[in-house]
Amino acid sequence: MKILDRYILTSFLKTFFSVFIILMFIFVLQTIWLYIGELAGKDLDAEVILKFLLYFSPKLVPLVLPLTILLTSIMTFGSFAENYEFAAMKSSGISLGRAMRSLTVFIVFVSLIAFFFANNVIPAAEFKSINLRKNIAQLKPAMAISEGIFNDIGTFNIKVEDKTGENDQYLTDVIIHQKKQTGGNTTVIKAKEGELVGSTESDVLSLILKEGNYYDEIKPSDYEKRKNKPFTKSYFDEYVINIDLSDFNNVNLEDESYSSTHGMLKISELDESIDSFSVAYNNKMAEFKESMYNRTGVKTIKINYTPKDTLIAFEDGLLSHYDTYDAAQIANLALGSVNSSLAHLGMKKVEFKRSVQQVNKFEIALHEKYALSVACIVLFFVGAPLGAIIRKGGIGLPIVVAILLFLTYHFIGIFAKNSAEDGSVPAFIATWLSTLIMLPLGIYLTYRATTDQGLFVFDNILEPFKKLFKKAGLFKDKSKTE
Repeated sequence: MKILDRYILTSFLKTFFSVFIILMFIFVLQTIWLYIGELAGKDLDAEVILKFLLYFSPKLVPLVLPLTILLTSIMTFGSFAENYEFAAMKSSGISLGRAMRSLTVFIVFVSLIAFFFANNVIPAAEFKSINLRKNIAQLKPAMAISEGIFNDIGTFNIKVEDKTGENDQYLTDVIIHQKKQTGGNTTVIKAKEGELVGSTESDVLSLILKEGNYYDEIKPSDYEKRKNKPFTKSYFDEYVINIDLSDFNNVNLEDESYSSTHGMLKISELDESIDSFSVAYNNKMAEFKESMYNRTGVKTIKINYTPKDTLIAFEDGLLSHYDTYDAAQIANLALGSVNSSLAHLGMKKVEFKRSVQQVNKFEIALHEKYALSVACIVLFFVGAPLGAIIRKGGIGLPIVVAILLFLTYHFIGIFAKNSAEDGSVPAFIATWLSTLIMLPLGIYLTYRATTDQGLFVFDNILEPFKKLFKKAGLFKDKSKTE
């Protein structure tokens, strides 16, 4: 490696690692701020909190790494241009492309590491974070319940006045609303005391209630009696409620449903999952088509009726050939069949939409692993020539320009991915859209920088207006008048 390459690479690496550490620290602080409600006041050890942050940090790399490369490129090459180091290189016959050679190799190496990181480390961290959340809830089950408010856990809404004990397992003044599958809270349980019992080997949290009452509303078949709002009441000395924490525990650190397991899978596993989901979707669609066809009754026409060669014209409608009662029955049966089909169609539409969203999420997760590594290269070729053009180093203008570019890149990606989840945009296009938009910008800036041109050529824009003003006599050429 030549001295110049070593100097450029060293300057870049110093800025790169400094910016990466600072940005990672800022985003980790944001994570603490977002989840301070889950961490504060839970009597958690420092080790558990550090694990929480450690397992969550890899998810920040796809956000921090591209921004770091963009900002470092602008700062490094802007500093070279500002200190006339590029001018010295060009006077020695060294072009900008030659100066970028060693860094290009480094960025390609970083992109390969980013791909490995996205395919192996991030899924492992996702898995660890979910299990850590589960173990925290089981070792300290009182975390599932906060004081003074109703806590939605499974099929129960639980409110406690106070929690005591080493792990806050002892409760006082417990009020529980049990939700029914049909909707509403028709069952209310009140107790003076309660105790939470849980273990790491079970997804069940036992709530032992003492000295309380059990209220259950009754809905008589007679609507007149319902106005009296009858209910049953029973007293108990001890009552045990087993709460299923699987849904509570299967929530990752971003408050997404555990069914969205795409973040825990590698590329090979994502490919297999996408294939299985696609096959299952196609099979469900075929079954639905067959079911809707059977609902029409077309198959049974030949069984119940014998066709004739003669044609009968129904000028006044088919129902006019039946008496009033039979015509009404036929109309009601037809209307009921149509309404039933519409209801079934609406239900299946929602089901198929969820299936499509699930497949799209897995496809987005698959392409994101490739897009991260390519984005690192593209953003380097955006930042490096841009820094050489604006000729400004340090932490002032480069940070502003880098943040504006990255926010554009990031928001385009977010909006596209959100649109892709419901099928409005193909998952492939949505994942690669922000990178594909930045690619022409990188090519344009690299061309402008390597040919010693500015960011914009205003003469080409103003020249047509000058000619127009000359013809109108509103503009005079000073060189000719002199």
